[in-house]
Amino acid sequence: MIGVEDLSLEKLFVNNGSRGGACKMGGGVMMMGEWKDIPMELLLRIASLVDDRTVIVASGVCSGWKDAISWGLTRLSLSWCKRNMNNLVLTLAPKFTKLQVLTLRQDLPQLEDIGVETIANHCHELQDLDLSKSFKLTDRSLYALAHGCPNLTKLNISGCSAFSDSAVAYLAERCRNLRVLNLCGCVKAATDKALKAIGYYCNRLQTVNLGWCDKVGDEGVMSLAYGCPDLRALDLCGCVLITDESVIALANNCPHLRSLGLYFCQYITDRAMYSLAQSRVKNKHEMWASMKKHRYEDEGLMNLNISQCTALTPPAVQAVCEAFPALHTCPERHSLIISGCLNLTSVHCACSVQAHRARVLHPAH
Repeated sequence: MIGVEDLSLEKLFVNNGSRGGACKMGGGVMMMGEWKDIPMELLLRIASLVDDRTVIVASGVCSGWKDAISWGLTRLSLSWCKRNMNNLVLTLAPKFTKLQVLTLRQDLPQLEDIGVETIANHCHELQDLDLSKSFKLTDRSLYALAHGCPNLTKLNISGCSAFSDSAVAYLAERCRNLRVLNLCGCVKAATDKALKAIGYYCNRLQTVNLGWCDKVGDEGVMSLAYGCPDLRALDLCGCVLITDESVIALANNCPHLRSLGLYFCQYITDRAMYSLAQSRVKNKHEMWASMKKHRYEDEGLMNLNISQCTALTPPAVQAVCEAFPALHTCPERHSLIISGCLNLTSVHCACSVQAHRARVLHPAH
C-alpha cells in the first residue's frame, strides 16, 4: 500500500504533470505509471491531506485527478482567496458538482450574483453555504439558490445588507430543510415579514442569528417560536423592538432552547425572566425522562446574554439562574452575561455561591 502521508504532493502535481512519480512504500520506493493508473480512492485520499488551494491545482493536472476530485470532492473553502474569488467560482462550480459544503466568506467583497447563480446551476447537492460579507450580492442570488439548492440545511448570509425580506421569504418557501440560518446584520432582509415565512416553512430550524436586525419585532419572533419548536439557539442581540412577548413565546413553545441572546433588548422586563424560569418547571417531567436516556442536550438554557437589559431586577434574574443549573456567573464557566447591568451584580450561580462560602469558611493563610 502506498504511504500517502509521505508524498510531497505539490511537488508531484507541479513537476510531474500528467506523468507518474515515485512513492515511498515501506523502506523502498514504488514507481507509479501515469496518474490515471492510480485508483480513484487513493487519489481522493491524497487530496484529503492537502489544503483547498492544492486540491484546485490537482484538479487541473490530468483527467484522472479531474475526475476523482469532480466526483469525490464534497467540501471546499475559498475564503483564502483575496482577489478574483468570483472568477474562481465561475471556473470551479461547473467542475465540482458534488459539493455539499462551500465556504465563500470574504474580507473584501468579491463575489457577484453571477457566481452564486453558477453555484446554483451546478451544485444541486449543496447543504452548507457561507456567503457572509458578500456585500455585492443582490436578491438574484437568493432566488437562484431557492431554485438550484433546495437541500440547504445551513446558510450564512450575515452582513449581506442588500438582500430584501421578500427574497428571504421566497428562499424559505423552497429550502424547507434549513436548520441553521445566520441573518446577522441583514437589516433589510430580517423583518417580521421574512420571519413569518421562515416560521411557516422552515419548521426544522435549530439555530437562528438575527443579531442587529433592528426591524425584527415581536410578531416575527413569535412566528419563529410557534413554527420552529426545535429551536436550540436564537440570537436577538440588538433587536431593540422586541418585548417580553417574544421571550414568553419562546419559553412556552421552544423547550429545547439552549442559548438566547438579548443584548441591548431594553424592553425586556422581569416578566420575561419569570416566564423562562417557569418554563423549566413546566418541562421538568420531560427533562427527567431525557436525563434518564442520557440526552444531555436537554438540560435547559446554557447560555443567556441579558447585557444592557437595564429594566431587569435581581430576583427575576436569580430565578432564571436557579431554574437552569447550566447558567453560570462564575469566571470559570461564564454563561450568564449581565455586563452593563449594575443592579444585577448580586446575581450568582450555585457554584459561585459555594466557592464564596468555601473562602469564608476556609480563608487562605
